[in-house]
Amino acid sequence: MQIELTLLAKAGADYSARDLGFLLHKHPDHLHKREVATGEVSIFYPEVSDTRTTAVVHLAVDPVGLVRGRSQQSDGLLTQYVNDRPYAANSFLSVALARSLGQSLSGKSKERQDLADRTLPFEARIVPVSLAGDTDLIHAVFDPLGYEVDITVLDQDAGIVDLTLKGAMRLSSLLSHLYVLIPVLDNAKHYWVDKDEVDKLLAKGEGWLAEHPKRDLITRRALKHRRALMNMTLARLDETLAAAEAEDEPVPEPEERLEEPIRLHDLRLNAVVEILEAHRAATVLDLGCGEGKLLSHLVRKRGFSRIVGVDPSVQTLAKARRKLRLDQAGDALQERVTLQMGSLTYGDRRWKGFDAATLVEVIEHIEPHRLSSLSLSLFGDARPGLVVVTTPNREYNALFPDLEPGRLRHPDHRFEWTRAEFTDWGEAVAADYGYEVSFSPLGPVDEALGGPSQMAIFTRGADQ
Repeated sequence: MQIELTLLAKAGADYSARDLGFLLHKHPDHLHKREVATGEVSIFYPEVSDTRTTAVVHLAVDPVGLVRGRSQQSDGLLTQYVNDRPYAANSFLSVALARSLGQSLSGKSKERQDLADRTLPFEARIVPVSLAGDTDLIHAVFDPLGYEVDITVLDQDAGIVDLTLKGAMRLSSLLSHLYVLIPVLDNAKHYWVDKDEVDKLLAKGEGWLAEHPKRDLITRRALKHRRALMNMTLARLDETLAAAEAEDEPVPEPEERLEEPIRLHDLRLNAVVEILEAHRAATVLDLGCGEGKLLSHLVRKRGFSRIVGVDPSVQTLAKARRKLRLDQAGDALQERVTLQMGSLTYGDRRWKGFDAATLVEVIEHIEPHRLSSLSLSLFGDARPGLVVVTTPNREYNALFPDLEPGRLRHPDHRFEWTRAEFTDWGEAVAADYGYEVSFSPLGPVDEALGGPSQMAIFTRGADQ
């Protein structure tokens, strides 16, 4: 049984796919072996390049070791020897993952901590997977985490599949998801489960399990259906949610505090909604949706039949889910509104087919050299009929009395454009991808410096 972990990098990216070696603490030129309780783990790299590097974590289970020390009356030695445990991915592989990639699982990288903390495009192939249930179960547990799932059934009767997952996230998040969910798919664990397993589940599920729509199923299977342990875990997850909701009381960001006197936040969102309504957009993709501020406006409008919010942060999406009360919503609202984890600079086929896409105060949070990737993914590949982009006007910063000269409005801003710079970017994108673009200020307009924010409206012609 094995996991194939692949890091992808586009040509010209500010990192190399070869950096997977730093993230896994395993040099690509070497074969790495480690003995574990159930056999031997081998890690090697069958593919190494600047754009695509794959590491294989292979577990060779010792079937004799599985029954060593067991009595003949336990389950019967024949049953211990003759089964699929040594060959199909299950809790053996999860434990081997923790033993051999413990630092990566915890999010640490001695050489490239910046990459360990960063959302990156990964593929993970787990083969063969033991599946106790139908393939809908795989989608139910992995889709909410932002994965693109590909399943090949190898043996229908035995429930053995070849599973490939694709998504943009931190490596530690990917490994945590695999650690928890591989045994959940198998619905079995090879070791005794006690209170310590609750702590391990909560640690590996931090940041995503509490908000997962299938958390009860995941918890039940992960704890081998032991009701007392399951109730204990769910209670602690509820405490986590309650604490998170208390922290969700809005604390104004530096940018919001600056703009509050001119009510720019409300003006901006209202303007975007008006543009969407004027163009009769029924399906809207909100990229960089954050905590759901624009989504909250859209759900109150009946004309929007499908609303999808995308953000690279699981924690931020969890706050958006609570803000929109999706867990308490009826089926109609849950079908109408979807939250997806994903990178904004890598193409995603889920973005296709929308009437409109919005990026409200988003592009300034992206490194300038990565904006071309965003443009290609959105305007070149997804190609919605309407795209609305807003961003601060740097010229207007001189009118904020509490903003020091030369400072940006928010510490996470990578840049802030003048009106001319925004116009140059917008016109170049429109020309490259067959759109028309118009520009307008947002907020009170100063005769010399323009508005505090600026908006570009891209429209695609019917022949494009």
